[in-house]
Amino acid sequence: MIRQTFKIGSLIAAILFLMIIANSCKIGYSFTGASISPAVKTVFVDYFSNRARVVNPMLSQNFSEAMKDKFVNESGLSMAKDQGDLEFSGEITGYDVRPLSIQQSNKGQDFASMNRLTVSVKVVFTNNKDHTQDFNTTFSAYYDWESTQSLNSVESSAVEVIVAQLIDDIFNKSVANW
Repeated sequence: MIRQTFKIGSLIAAILFLMIIANSCKIGYSFTGASISPAVKTVFVDYFSNRARVVNPMLSQNFSEAMKDKFVNESGLSMAKDQGDLEFSGEITGYDVRPLSIQQSNKGQDFASMNRLTVSVKVVFTNNKDHTQDFNTTFSAYYDWESTQSLNSVESSAVEVIVAQLIDDIFNKSVANW
């Protein structure tokens, strides 16, 4: 009888120990890969003005709004109206179209078989809870297309792809610690 009581008591003690350990351990994970301190509650995204030599009239607005959407939807942070725990500011510095792949026609003339649109954005990131994470970096992304299509025919979809890539890169550098 004493032996059964000892086994039951040991079993109860082991279960209690595991429950205490399980409650004291907190594992943080995120499907987005974000690693944000619990002290960080808000984010502020300033308007990114377009300072590129060639200006896409909707790029500044679309980029700024997409940044806000990404951080609110994927980080769980609240949008601040003027200052936040995390702050993003900057400007669009480049919007360039260049020939990518030069080939020679059967008449001996050179032509571009592929073109590339590259957008560059200078980003100033301030983490008001941990200034060691601050950065001032230029991000670039591009979109390639066949020269049989004009820029006008691919520009809308190209800009959408580029903006998504830029924002993913900024998100990863600022809160995903990649």
